[in-house]
Amino acid sequence: MGRRRKFGRSLDGVLVVDKPAGLSSNDVVQRAKRLFFASKTGHTGSLDPLATGVLPLCFGEATKFSQFLLDADKTYLSTFRFGLATDTADSDGKVVQQCSATALTQGELEKAIKAYTGAIEQVPPMYSALKRDGKPLYKLAREGIEVEREARPVTVYRFELQDFRPGEIAEADVLVECSKGTYIRSLAEDLGRDLELGGHVSSLRRTKAGPFEICQALTLDELEAERGDQRAESLDQHLLPIDAPVSHLARLELDENSAFYFKQGQGVIVNQVYQLGDEGDKVRVFQKAGEFLGVGEITDDGRVSPKRLLSS
Repeated sequence: MGRRRKFGRSLDGVLVVDKPAGLSSNDVVQRAKRLFFASKTGHTGSLDPLATGVLPLCFGEATKFSQFLLDADKTYLSTFRFGLATDTADSDGKVVQQCSATALTQGELEKAIKAYTGAIEQVPPMYSALKRDGKPLYKLAREGIEVEREARPVTVYRFELQDFRPGEIAEADVLVECSKGTYIRSLAEDLGRDLELGGHVSSLRRTKAGPFEICQALTLDELEAERGDQRAESLDQHLLPIDAPVSHLARLELDENSAFYFKQGQGVIVNQVYQLGDEGDKVRVFQKAGEFLGVGEITDDGRVSPKRLLSS
């Protein structure tokens, strides 16, 4: 049986989408793939259907560098509600606890937030894409099965209360800057538990993912309106370069001879390499003509070794 034929254009780059509420990250991927008539597209870390905001999509060769975005720090704006707990820790779930939050004060909440700033241990929620024996936890949760989850280290660099609205159901608008793997729903749930009120997320917006910010993002509706009856190529102007996910890395340019060996998967000697970084640091590697070759790693013998290469 022959290989399955791929449909769509072969194009490379990164598109920053402002994800709408109600769609899964994969829904966004499929709509963008159709809009650009692209043969290969992937997202760089799921956002809950409830969530909106920055969702970088990688096309073609850029997918090779999506891991750098998965590992990147993120920034969120969210609204937490106290006095209600749900089984999913967000407003899409079923209410499992309800009590009056009228006694909760802004000062009490700010004090509780401090315990979740810095390096912390966080237990992932059952409604997450993490897997147990090959099965996503959220599927187990839907079957009424709850399994023990180990706490994982994450870092919350900034956790600020932006606004507080007291009441029977108290609401708090918060800003969170955090490391990869941090669940904002778990922060709301843990705070609600500490305050003995229950808590959940009612809205969540990601404003930054790695180097990409909300001001760069386009909505699917905007892209669909712009394309209209035009060919998919009319949208290519919105694609960022292949190396956009690693734009924070130091840039290294190689001469033609060194570039040849680097593209063959061999480490190359670079004069004064440690001016670029320390042993183990990653760098963006280009040929002097400007062609992006991939990502390399500084080794202990003064070389730069290929770690992720573009296809020749």
